[in-house]
Amino acid sequence: MTLSQTAVILAVTALFVQPAVAQNTADIVQRNVNQQERIEQGLQSGQLTTKEAAKLEKGEANIEKMEQRAEANGKLSDAERRRIEQAQNKESQEIYRDKHNGQTGNPNSASSQRMQADVQRNVNQQQRIEQGVQSGQLTNREVGNLEKGQANVNRKEARAGANGHVSASEQQHIQAAENHQSRKIHREKHNDRER
Repeated sequence: MTLSQTAVILAVTALFVQPAVAQNTADIVQRNVNQQERIEQGLQSGQLTTKEAAKLEKGEANIEKMEQRAEANGKLSDAERRRIEQAQNKESQEIYRDKHNGQTGNPNSASSQRMQADVQRNVNQQQRIEQGVQSGQLTNREVGNLEKGQANVNRKEARAGANGHVSASEQQHIQAAENHQSRKIHREKHNDRER
């Protein structure tokens, strides 16, 4: 095989591999969106207490930290993807168990309303990240960096709701972190770096 034939084969292979890598990242981020939506729905229906939602947000933070580490080098290996998917499957089971364990929350309480608003904001941020992946505006490294920020927000939510109540001042701190993360998403999506 000549050098030019090898170059053509590598170029054609790269055309197929890059979209697959981007799709893996997009699938993982979409799963984050879905799980955050399930948590929010559980809060809205009363199937989840604020304390349960806080525990689930801690699990989401751990998954996003895994994503950040996996994307740090700009590549998502098959082994890393499998580990993240396993963690997401475990978290999915936790969401199901908590929503069906007979404990109920008051979706109209101020604390639940605060947690619902924060989780909805997580959904929105994750959707923006996913859109950036799909459009090519975000590189894998940028996605990893943004997932680190999402993990930080989720940890704040987990700490705030760990006692079963989210106060107005705790929500202000969470909102400040979410505002910071929103600006960061905007910057990363508009910095002219593309996949």
